[in-house]
Amino acid sequence: MHPGTLAQSSAMPSTPARILVVEDDANVAVVLEARLRSFGYRVCDIARNGAAAIRSALHHNPDLLLMDIMLDGEMNGIEAAEKIGAQIDVPIIFLTCLNNAAVMDRAIRANPFGYIVKPYETQALRSSIEIALIKHRAALERERLIEKLEAALLTVKRLSGLLPICAACKRIRDHGDWRQIEDYISTHSEAAFSHSICPECARKLYPDVDLEPPSS
Repeated sequence: MHPGTLAQSSAMPSTPARILVVEDDANVAVVLEARLRSFGYRVCDIARNGAAAIRSALHHNPDLLLMDIMLDGEMNGIEAAEKIGAQIDVPIIFLTCLNNAAVMDRAIRANPFGYIVKPYETQALRSSIEIALIKHRAALERERLIEKLEAALLTVKRLSGLLPICAACKRIRDHGDWRQIEDYISTHSEAAFSHSICPECARKLYPDVDLEPPSS
């Protein structure tokens, strides 16, 4: 199984991850594309500058973005990444030949999933991509679980406060309808019911039946 397929297997269909490459050097882009394909990924597009990267990212909505920091034009890779990140949720790995603290600090503020200095080793590139995809997928799953928990808490809250209940038949008013209490609670929670008769009610319903347990 290709790494691109493996990285997808935790929560999504087993299809190769789609990667957008942003690289202004055509020769470097061709080599990078070939390496990504050899890893089992699919290159959905190659952008040459920041503006093209933004357009392509919004159009393709890739699974991951490989972004060169130094690009032709007025916008560098970090600025393009910030604009993309403000509109879609996509993991970004920066590629750069500039290994200095100022560039790295600026790149970190863009919250990338990786930072690779050129010339990079093939295995380092491969590992960085796999880790970024897995971490991003885990973050999405965590957000899904949080949303599910919040929805469950809202359901619990619906059972708090005053309930309009009939003093005679014990039905509960629910949006104008009067419902059996067990029906209401089952709808508004995950509780289930089984029915029995308490001793007091049993004595009233069956006065002639001796319901007391035999003495030892």
